[in-house]
Amino acid sequence: MPLRTDVEFPDDRGNTLRGWLYLPEGPEAGPLPGVVMAHGFSATKEMALDAYAEIICGGGIAVLVYDHAHLGASDGEPRQLIDPWIQTRGYIAAIDWLTERPEVDADRLGAWGSSFSGGHVLVLGALDGRVRAVAANVSFVGMARESGGAEERYVAMRAALDETTDRPVGRVVGPIAPVEGPGSSPGGPVAMPQPEASEWFLTEGGRPPARWRNEVWTPDPATAPAVWDPAAAVPHLRGATLFVVAEEDANAPPEDAYAAFAMAPAPKELVVVEGHHFVPYRGDALVEAATAARDFFRRWL
Repeated sequence: MPLRTDVEFPDDRGNTLRGWLYLPEGPEAGPLPGVVMAHGFSATKEMALDAYAEIICGGGIAVLVYDHAHLGASDGEPRQLIDPWIQTRGYIAAIDWLTERPEVDADRLGAWGSSFSGGHVLVLGALDGRVRAVAANVSFVGMARESGGAEERYVAMRAALDETTDRPVGRVVGPIAPVEGPGSSPGGPVAMPQPEASEWFLTEGGRPPARWRNEVWTPDPATAPAVWDPAAAVPHLRGATLFVVAEEDANAPPEDAYAAFAMAPAPKELVVVEGHHFVPYRGDALVEAATAARDFFRRWL
């Protein structure tokens, strides 16, 4: 089993981000490649990321898993804020921290994201030249089938991310329930109304260590600094990219993922698993997706 240590590090806004550092057990030859990992829309690290990290670390890779700011074990006010700009800057802070670890080779770094955060790592892979490999797991990719204005959206996202550190949390919209069930309001907004979403979130998030809540707040689109569109960043990816797609995904439609994959520069890899969006977070499908990510990072880092 890999060795797991509780860690914390600051993001660029002064929030303390908390997570786990996984290192392979036993002697390793030289500094290790490193991968940073965070979860998707409202989910926390206890909701399957330990299993992913163990499998990826088993390939001789240092893995940093953490909760996004405002969620789970990490600091940030207001609580339960889902802001892609802040979360992507959090990935950059995680990369910064990992480069300072003596066990890690700062020239062999990768990023893994799932669902909403799968889009974050696509943007990260375009903007941060330190990231040599990106794994986008059942990823939200944005407007992959709408090419008009994509370059303008990318330029605007890049500029907005540069300004995120100094931008205050503006007006927010909510509360929004991630899924139907306890905590959601009758007739109120629900981000993921599919039955499989409720089953997974209420089961995995209901376990006490998860600190998950069926309530989030999001930036008011009217005051957002730009349109968040990971697909606009895909043609600008600098390293290798892995897309893991669930063929019956109602949350991150496979047609969008295939369109994004077609736009991505080489080298790129595609893995398709059977089932819906939440299938890769459990059982054999989790092992399949995590093993694919492990082997991908071993090839390219």
